[in-house]
Amino acid sequence: MRLSTSQKEFLIRAAQQYARSVDKASFYLEERGLSQEDASLFRLGVVAEPLPSHEQFVNRLSIPYLTRSGVVDIRFRSLDATEPKYMGMSGVETTLFNVEAFFKAKNYICICEGEMDTITMSVKTQHPAVGAPGAASWKPHYSRILEDFDTVLILADGDEAGLEFGKRIQRSIPNGRIIQMPEGEDVNSVVLKKGSEYIDERIKSAI
Repeated sequence: MRLSTSQKEFLIRAAQQYARSVDKASFYLEERGLSQEDASLFRLGVVAEPLPSHEQFVNRLSIPYLTRSGVVDIRFRSLDATEPKYMGMSGVETTLFNVEAFFKAKNYICICEGEMDTITMSVKTQHPAVGAPGAASWKPHYSRILEDFDTVLILADGDEAGLEFGKRIQRSIPNGRIIQMPEGEDVNSVVLKKGSEYIDERIKSAI
């Protein structure tokens, strides 16, 4: 569904307003090794003063989906143990996160499960990465977008669900290769514990 002009303007206004309160997520960002500067690159924010229809997202981290035409979606993550962990807006079509990576990638590109792993790849490594909110959000036309790359590296979490995420995407991409993280880890935790060199070596071995 194509967004109307008023919907686009609303999303831009929401992203800008919530970004002004990103300092309220400093503890969450620090735990993941991300700085305020990293957050500003992706216009992350906190819903301190929600716009109309966003009242249910109060005190959540706002994660805008940025494209060259503007903001096309915003997802909201809890900053504590509140469930559900992620929430989205109704009536907005899910898409890939960090699509700017398509313009920077050359012969390969990485796919992460979730936005925070994608942000980690983008600011802590030199490897281009896009993110999918989950295996269930994967759409057939994504495969056509990715078929021009020599290799698509699927960075899967180190658990059964992560491997299933990798396999589901790999089945739709003939040039896909799964790189699974160690047991119980994801991209962000691996970079924190082992450094970006661990990711570099795994990717070097796969391409």
